[in-house]
Amino acid sequence: MMQKLSFFSYPAHLETLITAALTAANPAKQVQKHIPEIRALIENHERLWVIGAGKASLEMALELHAQLGAHIHDGAIAVVPERLAQLPASQRASLPFGLYPATHPLATAPNLIAANAIAAIARQVAENDLLIVLISGGGSAHLALPVAGLALADYQAVINKLMRAGATIEELNAVRKHAEQLKGGGLLRLAVPGRVHALILSDVIGDSLDVIASGPISADPTTFADAVEILTRYAIELPPALEAHLSAGMRGEKPETVKSTDPILALASHAMLGNNTLAVEAVRVAAKKLGFSVFLAESGVEGEAADVGKRLVQLARQATAPAIVILGGETTVTVKGSGRGGRNQEMALAAALALDGLENVVVMSFATDGIDGPTSAAGAYADGGTVRRAQALGLDAEAYLNNNDSFSFFKELGNLLETGPTGTNVNDISLALVYPEKRV
Repeated sequence: MMQKLSFFSYPAHLETLITAALTAANPAKQVQKHIPEIRALIENHERLWVIGAGKASLEMALELHAQLGAHIHDGAIAVVPERLAQLPASQRASLPFGLYPATHPLATAPNLIAANAIAAIARQVAENDLLIVLISGGGSAHLALPVAGLALADYQAVINKLMRAGATIEELNAVRKHAEQLKGGGLLRLAVPGRVHALILSDVIGDSLDVIASGPISADPTTFADAVEILTRYAIELPPALEAHLSAGMRGEKPETVKSTDPILALASHAMLGNNTLAVEAVRVAAKKLGFSVFLAESGVEGEAADVGKRLVQLARQATAPAIVILGGETTVTVKGSGRGGRNQEMALAAALALDGLENVVVMSFATDGIDGPTSAAGAYADGGTVRRAQALGLDAEAYLNNNDSFSFFKELGNLLETGPTGTNVNDISLALVYPEKRV
């Protein structure tokens, strides 16, 4: 007979479920599965080039090198700085491709160096060559290369304002594609007439190729007019260089992004390595092994983080213990305060308020990349006593939520989840664990 699940065991249960999600999204294991098809492609081409961008790019590139190192001619990989710092210098020196630090979610000066290095490799690909493109979440920031004349700081100010206004990833990418050189099929254009094959770890709900990393090798359904409409709707003030570029695009004086009828798309193919659905399924299986019944397991969740946090608690209240609610996806935060936090921490704080007094439920939300917004945390967790413990410390949970200061709130309580960069990225996982007994 399975032992009765105890509320007091929830830290171990959360650790088990987080591990399950990250194991399922392990990029090296997923790359291994696709080595045979890459070997088949290599046989028909002269040289193999490799480029990569995103939070899983290093793990993907290292596995590709372990399997096919002798075939790789050259390459350039944009890498999360913290992960690059962990790589021994001797190992880095032995690789047949360059590694370049690149930040996220906003690009900095090193990102320009990385993006230019990637572009330089793509330009060298010849007609009988094969270019492998490693793409994962965070690729949009790593591939940041603004159009000529547009300063990075000015461009990033526009993107930052859109993020803080609550723009969706689709809206952000529509603007990025029309203000940069590598997105919206721009990278594919540089590699033509070479053959291009992408290995993709998706951080996008629905796995749309044109959205993941802003579609560097795929067709783009958006237009200059779409980008201008989005910027106008969010009332974003534009730097003169960007305004001039978009206006020229609207007049047909700048080339549009790659469209579905473009013949160069015949030179591109891809394989989807993993996504949020894969992680949700892994958590579902692990939860059942622990003894929880699965009340709901859903991927593709979007919306305001605070609203989704409240929904998570509403679902938990409907479940019969022992049960788990699993929500996967990516929420947004419309920033109105001056605090620090990320969408997962904000969701957990909103859930904590909705949980107040419900002693047998624990909620947790975390980013699978280990980085939740501009903070050191991956997410946070809370239970029915969180708000009262905060009150005892003189902390007003609702005031912290209104100030978008979830990081400070959970740091004071010791309820942050801190994994460090995980080397993968398949969106977020949010859980509610419903235990059979009240807490003493």
